[in-house]
Amino acid sequence: MTSAATESRPYHHGDLSRALVDAARRILESDGPAALSLRAVAREAGVSPAAPYHHFKDKGQLLEAVAHEGWVALDSALTSARASAQNARDRMTSIGVTYVQFARDNPALYRVMYDCSRDKDALPETMKEEGAYCQVRDTISEQSGGDVTDIDLELATIAAWCAGHGLAEMISFKQFAPLKDLLGGEDAFLRAVFEHLGMFAKFDRG
Repeated sequence: MTSAATESRPYHHGDLSRALVDAARRILESDGPAALSLRAVAREAGVSPAAPYHHFKDKGQLLEAVAHEGWVALDSALTSARASAQNARDRMTSIGVTYVQFARDNPALYRVMYDCSRDKDALPETMKEEGAYCQVRDTISEQSGGDVTDIDLELATIAAWCAGHGLAEMISFKQFAPLKDLLGGEDAFLRAVFEHLGMFAKFDRG
């Protein structure tokens, strides 16, 4: 969705790439992926139709940049969640809740992040090497006390990630509404679900 005010929105010299990515995110969340094009992004950012081609050769490359920003934003959210938790067990729950909240609050961005990762040979560096995935792995490692093998740690991380991803996909199911009401809302429901995940029992040291 654009307007004359939007089209005239200024950007600082040297920040055009960021402005285009931000514009793409706004279009994704307001109108969906079908509405996204380099021309639409240029219009939303208030630049000429040719301007995006100085930074992105096509829509696919723009989406890759959007996905990258998504992984960075998710990593930042998980970092904050870990920092605010009281202990390793609470950190695991907190990052799970934060993960689902991020997916819930940024549905189109979340979808692009996975669509751009699905066919790659390796996970994005911003996800695995030093980002969101690593946050989950490190938290499980802390909870285990370092007494698990590398493969067990990796499998537990995958299990935790899949649990979060699955709940993110299902959080809007109407069947959950009674439990959400009983527990005091959606966020309380999310916390309760993650606290009941038995997959971390073998790492629990009380």
